[in-house]
Amino acid sequence: MQQITKEMTIAEIFSTFPDKSQKLAQEITSAGLHCVGCGAATWETLEAGMLGHGFAEEEIDTLIGKLNSVLLEKTDPSTIQLTAAAAKKYHAILKEEGKEGWGLRFGVRAGGCSGFEYELDYAKEPLPGDEVFHSEGISIFVQKSMVENLRGAQIDYVDSLHSSGFKISNPKAKGSCGCGKSQTF
Repeated sequence: MQQITKEMTIAEIFSTFPDKSQKLAQEITSAGLHCVGCGAATWETLEAGMLGHGFAEEEIDTLIGKLNSVLLEKTDPSTIQLTAAAAKKYHAILKEEGKEGWGLRFGVRAGGCSGFEYELDYAKEPLPGDEVFHSEGISIFVQKSMVENLRGAQIDYVDSLHSSGFKISNPKAKGSCGCGKSQTF
């Protein structure tokens, strides 16, 4: 299996692993390298970019390890999945809200600069016309009309110095805005 090296450019990383690009971008941004999409990414190696931004060799090696871990994650393109971290956080939220045992409503709505924004909400039970997915002990309810745009998505929970919250990686997304809050299909 091909791995990411510090000699690769960010553009090369994304073009080599397009199905993992959203998750890779999250790791790169969480590490403090905020130039994903920067013009330098087309010709500058990950190592040169990080050294140029004041990162140490150890930090580069740590990021490379995290990026290669993303490549090893198994995803199922036929379903919608929660990571263990997302499930743990959602269970904690349900407990705080007194809604233990409730499911998760997942969808998209028109909005944002790229056209669609993800929606996450509590749901006691599915609505008529919902398709139900199960992941990490949680039922995920999705309107059947939205399933094809969301199938294969992974819902993660990230807690870092730069941002905290639920993050969606969706191989069906064709593009997203600079802030990562909306996407096109």
